Amino acid sequence: MKNQVLVIAPHADDEILGCGGTIARYVDDGNEVHILVITYGDPEIYPPEEELETRQELKAAHEILGVSSVQFLEFTAPKLDTFPGYKLADTISGVIRSLQPNILYLPHRGDIHADHRIVYQAGMVAARPINACSVRQIFCYETLSETEWASPFGDEAFIPTVFVDITNCLERKLKAMACYHSQLKEAPHPRSLQAIANLAQLRGSTVSLPAAEAFVLVRDIR
Repeated sequence: MKNQVLVIAPHADDEILGCGGTIARYVDDGNEVHILVITYGDPEIYPPEEELETRQELKAAHEILGVSSVQFLEFTAPKLDTFPGYKLADTISGVIRSLQPNILYLPHRGDIHADHRIVYQAGMVAARPINACSVRQIFCYETLSETEWASPFGDEAFIPTVFVDITNCLERKLKAMACYHSQLKEAPHPRSLQAIANLAQLRGSTVSLPAAEAFVLVRDIR
């Protein structure tokens, strides 16, 4: 059966950092992957031309991976904490009702960036297993420069429980991330292509694979 996958990204590029290889695998297997980008840069902080550039980069990255669709919610970053939580949750819920995904990917609740924490919470509210919600599986992904800098405590740390083999998709993930040239940094910065490849190799070595992406399983309804 074909899966309908929804990846929720607080900011454009989080979807590639956290799930780029897994997205490619889903597409290779004949599934549909949809991306929901929650925010755009606050014009008081980020010039409009930068936002336009980022969205052009996103389009190029998604073409490489074969993403089926992308939606933008237009909440401002980094100011998600200024919006009532129920408004964000209700908006995400509307997208879930429209797309009917059975698999949902969210940022990790312990990420140091407040936008990521807020999106996680709103996503969990939107995907509650009531009212015939289509979501059957929920996973949290890790975002370099956000997840690894979380507080080192049990309820904040990223402790992966699911590993996806992206050995045959790592190069496509790196190529897709390279499209986000405005967001990339030079090594050893965590948002460098080298660091992304190194993390994939580290996660892979955990389960005797050349490369993997790691996730936390939040819910699995069978």
